[in-house]
Amino acid sequence: MENKKQATIRLKNLAIGYKAKNNTKVVASGLCTEINSGELTCLLGANGVGKSTLLRTLSAFQPKLEGAIYIMDREIETYSDKELSRTIGVVLTEKCDVRNMTARELIGMGRSPYTGFWGTLRGEDREIVERSIALVKIENLADRMVHTLSDGERQKVMIAKALAQQTPVIFLDEPTAFLDFPSKVEIMQLLHHLTRSTNKTIFLSTHDLELALQIADKIWLMDRTNGITPGTPEDLALSGHLSGFFARKGIVFDTETGLFRIDNRYSKEIRLIGHGQKYAMVRKALQRNGIRADRHVESPVWIETGDLSVGSAFLIHHLDGRTLAADTIESLLQELSV
Repeated sequence: MENKKQATIRLKNLAIGYKAKNNTKVVASGLCTEINSGELTCLLGANGVGKSTLLRTLSAFQPKLEGAIYIMDREIETYSDKELSRTIGVVLTEKCDVRNMTARELIGMGRSPYTGFWGTLRGEDREIVERSIALVKIENLADRMVHTLSDGERQKVMIAKALAQQTPVIFLDEPTAFLDFPSKVEIMQLLHHLTRSTNKTIFLSTHDLELALQIADKIWLMDRTNGITPGTPEDLALSGHLSGFFARKGIVFDTETGLFRIDNRYSKEIRLIGHGQKYAMVRKALQRNGIRADRHVESPVWIETGDLSVGSAFLIHHLDGRTLAADTIESLLQELSV
């Protein structure tokens, strides 16, 4: 049976910021939106726009200035610390400097809201820890010492710890910040899978725009003018919010792919004939070198990319009838004197 989505977090005219003795610094105000269970929601925005402040406020690490935050249909202020620890799990950016502790023992600390002061795990707690390890698929890491793990492995352990906490909501602050690209993809795909398999609400801030647009169910675009603009990546693309939001010199939102690309300045054009991967890679290399390449361009020289079969060369056709062959894109660029 499919899990039914429900609004687990609602913001109503929320204002966030900092109160000092004599003045109040408002970072953002008038925030009204919600997050559903069973969805991965990513918070995107420029540096200094208030993403960390919003995440800290939603996590109850700092007080709101105005408005209301509803978690599971209850105002956040009505929760005791113990109730909050059983409702919201938080995974922070900071690397945890843990020595003399195995991954399994660290994940077991996620049971602290249930185990009392001494943290003694009962049989049920151990079962939940093992299930959390299995959900993240880190059985092979469970008995490793935490300080021997890579950044990506350690992040998986921290996610498993949040799962062991058994909260309906998990917040993550820049979970891919210190990771190489394959690990970034793996963590984002893992979080997306967990929303489906557990029906939890997973909300994270990130600078990994490309990954968020490809993996997130919902995006919160945060800026100083509009506050938060929520929506699926596709709806935000169709409405023009994405292209306007990240409009920068040299960056273009590609409406066909739904992703951003570098806006290359072209000094010439060339006709390019072909299809598939070889066509795409030649086009990319030419564009990087200031040449607009397309099937519909008229030019005195044109290129035929051929197919992916072994020995299939790139052919450069000239108006005088000469045809030159290039085995690699590098040699093709040399023939074109790029």
